[in-house]
Amino acid sequence: MFPAAVCATPNSITFPETSPDTVTIPAPTAHGDANSSTDAERVNATRPTRIHFTAGKPHQLFDELQPKSEFVVAAHQDCASPRAYTGETERNPGDDHTVTEQSLSGVHPADATGAAAAAAANISEPFDDATVRILSPEGTINATAASEPYLDRIRQAPDELWQTAFRNMTLARAFDREGTNLQRQGQLALYVPAEGQEGAQVGSALAARPQDTLFPSYREHAVGLTRGLDLVNVLALLRGCTNAGWDPATTQGFRNYVLVIASQTLHATGYAMGQRFDGNVGTGDLERDEATIVYFGDGATSQGDCNEALVFAKSFATPQVFFLQNNQWAISVPVRMQSPVPLYRRAHGFGMPGVQIDGNDVMASFAVTGHYLDEARAGNGPAFIEALTYRIGPHTTSDDPTKYRQREEEAFWRARCPIARLEAYLRAQGEDAAFFDDLQVEAADFAADLRRRTLALPEPQPLDMFAHAYATPNATIDQQRAEFVEFENSFQNDTTSGGQA
Repeated sequence: MFPAAVCATPNSITFPETSPDTVTIPAPTAHGDANSSTDAERVNATRPTRIHFTAGKPHQLFDELQPKSEFVVAAHQDCASPRAYTGETERNPGDDHTVTEQSLSGVHPADATGAAAAAAANISEPFDDATVRILSPEGTINATAASEPYLDRIRQAPDELWQTAFRNMTLARAFDREGTNLQRQGQLALYVPAEGQEGAQVGSALAARPQDTLFPSYREHAVGLTRGLDLVNVLALLRGCTNAGWDPATTQGFRNYVLVIASQTLHATGYAMGQRFDGNVGTGDLERDEATIVYFGDGATSQGDCNEALVFAKSFATPQVFFLQNNQWAISVPVRMQSPVPLYRRAHGFGMPGVQIDGNDVMASFAVTGHYLDEARAGNGPAFIEALTYRIGPHTTSDDPTKYRQREEEAFWRARCPIARLEAYLRAQGEDAAFFDDLQVEAADFAADLRRRTLALPEPQPLDMFAHAYATPNATIDQQRAEFVEFENSFQNDTTSGGQA
């Protein structure tokens, strides 16, 4: 197991006395950074319990350490705000210079002081009396008054459901961190983190039936996992090995990712209209009646596509749930800049039910989504759910959230981790410690297997882009394929002829 690191600023050193189990990384020379490859070899060979940086920015060293996913490193940079590297993303650790290892479900050690700082900064949950919450941040059943219509689903849910939810959330977070590691090491062009949103995603996905169809945006990794998607397909997409992703027929109706903001809301509404036209709604047959759920973010609510989808959904009474994950930030734009009122209230203007839930409460997500999916299958039309959650990491790995939001805000939401609260509930219910220990081992193996298979993905073939544009042969596509082949061959002919015209 790799170490925590104790780092220093140029003018202030905060680390214990050097001991035999400490590796010291020298400061950069006048000609540039210290030899990171040599330093990495020392760390990898000796497996020290601490790494001491005398100064400088150790970013390059981190990329050389193998495997990154096994350690937590903190760094205080010379001329920027402090950040912690957890092997997967950048964070502000407060004023601490030492960061220790954390479990996938635990609250970060810095969160205790961070929560106090959040209180001092007057940061609070954006909830009101209408918010549905069942499982409190402390992991106890403490249902709000707005939760009453949905509590029977929780009473009737088997204990095994929450074990499954916890497992899926834990594996999704392991995937999330490994995906970020792979991007930081140059193995992916981009990665889209979802840490903090596991409760909203897993709860809603568990509420869907096998015949339902789910339309994601590009961050619904936990939804895909819950529906049976092999997540290496997501990494193949982000590695550039595929132009599409997967066959939804093999993933219980979990459709492909889209990168055009809000476009999936139109796709989902059109599909749901088809479900109604096909007569697969309101028959009373629980194995036949279908519904559609579409996932989108707060930024998508400002797009015309989303509003057009809501109009058509209501006009045609589609069997549909609009599931908004309000993670508070549309890249660098806070939600308060997009709407002066809670977003769930917009649904009322379109003539459909709108409900706000605590998105970090997997029980609320399951119960409310299940209720409105049942209503949709029964032919009672669409509904809108706003899940209030938080994007712990960056929008994508090309983003730096430290540029536009406070570390106190992040610490506030870290203390409301959806995985930690469900773990607290399960332990209080008497769940054996072996369950959690075994799951940590499974999560580590899960991440390692994804890494291995991602690195073994075959290179994409240029003609693959034409193979699955349509389900059946298409004359236009055939012509485009022939033109592409002719174009590619022209370069080979040019080389053969020595470049002569």
